[in-house]
Amino acid sequence: MLDWSVHKAAVWRPKQAYLKPVTRLDSIGLNQLLQIDRQKSLLIENTTRFLQGLPANNALLWGARGTGKSSLVKALLNEYFDQGLRVIEVDKADLEDLPEIVDLISDCDYRFILFCDDLSFENDETNYKHLKSILEGSIELPPENLLLYATSNRRHLIPQTQADNQETLAARMADASVLHSDTVEEKLSLADRFGLWLSFYPISWQEYFKVVDLLFASHDFDQEILHQKAALFARTRGTNSARTAKQFYQSIVEATES
Repeated sequence: MLDWSVHKAAVWRPKQAYLKPVTRLDSIGLNQLLQIDRQKSLLIENTTRFLQGLPANNALLWGARGTGKSSLVKALLNEYFDQGLRVIEVDKADLEDLPEIVDLISDCDYRFILFCDDLSFENDETNYKHLKSILEGSIELPPENLLLYATSNRRHLIPQTQADNQETLAARMADASVLHSDTVEEKLSLADRFGLWLSFYPISWQEYFKVVDLLFASHDFDQEILHQKAALFARTRGTNSARTAKQFYQSIVEATES
């Protein structure tokens, strides 16, 4: 049974229409997140303002995969749980249930981050409209104890096609006062509702090895050999991200402990 005084987070279960408490959480801390100091600082500032009852923004964390977007939200929860922060994760497919979720927590004394991970929409999807109404646009204001943090690989969440660009060009040629087509405006208006945009970029090999060294700090491995193995591991996956470094760590530690 969900008890917000005990549980840090919950996930929405649409078939049963209830919030399921999360009992196994990633224990990652803010100090474990490397190479994203600026993003970390800005989101910490925004979150602490929110916890203090000051104006704060909904946040969109977008950029390359495996760069720490989701981990940063998890680390914030671990850091500020004692100050009343809680997280509710909602899948993209269940956005139509947002009004019901809001009703469940609007009178709670805790501060909630509504977390949408890996959020993006294709051209034929329309359920993003439910998200827009919660962010801004409904006659009813969202509760003061709720913010939305979303992660995405896309800055604008919804892809813009070449046809959109051609339509925009045609509109400009037809009327100089028309800057964008209605289609483009509709797509951009979702991302515009996030007051804080944080961009995450791929890390260099040097930065990748720093993450590896941090993960293996308590283990006795030859650094040169460790870096060679870490590089080979990353190349087989086509990316040298922080996520890849963690996967490498797990593969090595599990192998040595088994």
